[in-house]
Amino acid sequence: MEISSLNLNPKYKILVTGGAGFIGSNLCEALLKNGNSVTCLDNFATGRKQNIHHLLDNKNFTLLEGDIRELGDCNKACVGVDYVLHQAALGSVPRSINDPITSNSVNVSGFLNMLVASKDANVKRFVYAASSSTYGDSESLPKVEDKIGKPLSPYAITKYVNELYADIFSKTYGLETIGLRYFNVFGRKQDPNGAYAAVIPKFVMQLMNYEAPVINGDGSFSRDFTYIDNVIQMNVLAICNSSKNAINTVYNVAYGERTDLKELVSLLKQYLSTFDPKINTIVPTFGPSRQGDVPHSLASVEKAKKLLGYNPRYDLKSGLKEAVSWYWENLK
Repeated sequence: MEISSLNLNPKYKILVTGGAGFIGSNLCEALLKNGNSVTCLDNFATGRKQNIHHLLDNKNFTLLEGDIRELGDCNKACVGVDYVLHQAALGSVPRSINDPITSNSVNVSGFLNMLVASKDANVKRFVYAASSSTYGDSESLPKVEDKIGKPLSPYAITKYVNELYADIFSKTYGLETIGLRYFNVFGRKQDPNGAYAAVIPKFVMQLMNYEAPVINGDGSFSRDFTYIDNVIQMNVLAICNSSKNAINTVYNVAYGERTDLKELVSLLKQYLSTFDPKINTIVPTFGPSRQGDVPHSLASVEKAKKLLGYNPRYDLKSGLKEAVSWYWENLK
């Protein structure tokens, strides 16, 4: 389902925090194409100006360089806004283990600032990026929204606290909230560089450089990898839906299938070898498992389908083909 087929009428003024990041910049672009006015708030700690450079001349796009840890920046960004899509956060389980204080400051204090600013500005709805890490040590599969375990990392704690705060703000102040528990999102503009790069762009870059991908563990860990366009669809649906039953809750954002890391590398080699056959000869290596990693992740998306009309168009294979083509064209 393309964003153009979703009903965003009348057009809105939408704030995307973290709008220069991977998910945020894709949201900004899609919302502008649909005729909305978009404000991007970003401090460029992890976001990149090149992600939004092509949007700067759009009369409906406003860039605010600021930090969600500063309440004044949040208040300024929320002026006149209809909807907030809160994507700003410090991701990565390993990052949070190495530096829990900064992760908490951004993901909890910054989140609270945005809730307060949204409430005070009377925004219509606050839609925020939650995380599949909230399921923690729960071994049940598929993951269903109302059954979670104990968090396994500081990052997971911060994202769970976000859900608790959102729930309190909806009950106490009447602020409409929707949390979207993202499951391993991938796609165009996802940064392959740095110590905390996500697994798909990292593997892609290693393969394009004829390097052996390093799989953490024995390769049996599995994930519900989710293409960026499915995530865009869910954010738009979270804005569009007017049913009281659909708000003040959380949803899984995924495709609903899981793939282990060995199969992931095999697929990446297959798709990249259409551009360079030499890549298909590369053999991955195996390293230690990462602390805080959940062994298996698989989402039920039935709640989102029922209450929001979610209909994910991209499974892993179709999404990987799109992503691999983008990386080859833009980063090779």
